[in-house]
Amino acid sequence: MDAPKKVVLAYSGGLDTSIILKWLQTTYGCEVVTFTADLGQGEELGPARDKAILLGIKPDNIHIVDVREEFVRDFVFPMFRANAVYEGLYLLGTSIARPLIAQHLVRIAEATGADAVAHGATGKGNDQVRFELGVAALNPGLRVIAPWREWNLASRTQLLAFAEAHQIPIAKDKRGEAPFSVDANLLHTSSEGKVLEDPSQEAPDFVAQRVVRPEDAPDAPEMVEIEFERGDAVAVNGERLSPAALLAKLNELGAKHGVGLLDLVENRFVGMKSRGLYETPGGTILLEAHRGIEQITLDAGAGHLKDSIMPRYAELIYNGFWFSPEREALQALIDRTQEHVTGHVRVKLYKGSARTVARWSKHSLYSEKHVTFEEDAGAYDQKDAAGFIRLNALRLRLIAARNRRVGG
Repeated sequence: MDAPKKVVLAYSGGLDTSIILKWLQTTYGCEVVTFTADLGQGEELGPARDKAILLGIKPDNIHIVDVREEFVRDFVFPMFRANAVYEGLYLLGTSIARPLIAQHLVRIAEATGADAVAHGATGKGNDQVRFELGVAALNPGLRVIAPWREWNLASRTQLLAFAEAHQIPIAKDKRGEAPFSVDANLLHTSSEGKVLEDPSQEAPDFVAQRVVRPEDAPDAPEMVEIEFERGDAVAVNGERLSPAALLAKLNELGAKHGVGLLDLVENRFVGMKSRGLYETPGGTILLEAHRGIEQITLDAGAGHLKDSIMPRYAELIYNGFWFSPEREALQALIDRTQEHVTGHVRVKLYKGSARTVARWSKHSLYSEKHVTFEEDAGAYDQKDAAGFIRLNALRLRLIAARNRRVGG
């Protein structure tokens, strides 16, 4: 295969992607364009620009883009309309960021005339799949370069030697074995590897990046009121906020109360199990509140249908199929169910828990008149239940009679 002429690299500014940047230059002799996404990871991104310039990248070829609002509005919120949870626990914080990054890699490649894109995901993980499926869906003509699957730098020692040989700055704490790997964005922080690789051992306290230990959280609970419109959160405690600002506010509240800390062994798409520590404070509150408002505004049939397809929807996101026709079809169904998911939810935060305690809406289907234990003024005739039960019992009666007859 011919060497690429221009490559757009998903670039964090860290040691690994800096080595990849130089490797692309030395291996292919190609022009490199960098893309760094501000996903709300909480780090200054200026150093990424400075390091790219130091490594010979032209200023016009350095793209640092604030995608926080786009990330929450176009990716996180649609996912939360589905109440998506992978394997019953994981809120997909890393998974949902990857299609956004792939989308921008393709956009920049098309704008700059690049014939390839590159990423720093390893050959053992899920991210390589997510990035590359995203690129394939958006521009199948682009070549994807995955250095971890191509180069012969097989150890940390070799990586550091390559960095030193090419005068790539190495942070002092990177010269030894890093205790664990961290990926962060506005929705969550994930930590994996090293001290977390033995699932029989409790994760050390120092691994958590943003959530306080529940036992160290305030002794007094705190109430938070969230307003929804058509399935999306629009205000916190009466203050209307943009999607990114709203999630940041919920993160602040949840982190203070130890909400959203998850120790999980999950099944990767590539076939192995992995253990990670996930911190999703705002997302945990948002999921609880969204389920709370759906409880009174969503019809039982629509709600149960949503719950039945949710695992499939979550799996599609986890496996990298955000841009697939089946995910888009499921999204259309999910969004249709959200037309009346409008109202308010009050959630109590206390020592690691986020619990709905009240919900109200003009769109509510809840009828106190029908469920009251007191006189209902004829709203519901309890005698009607007898015929309802007889009809539903008919097939069970026929089965039982048949089994008695034939000894089954």
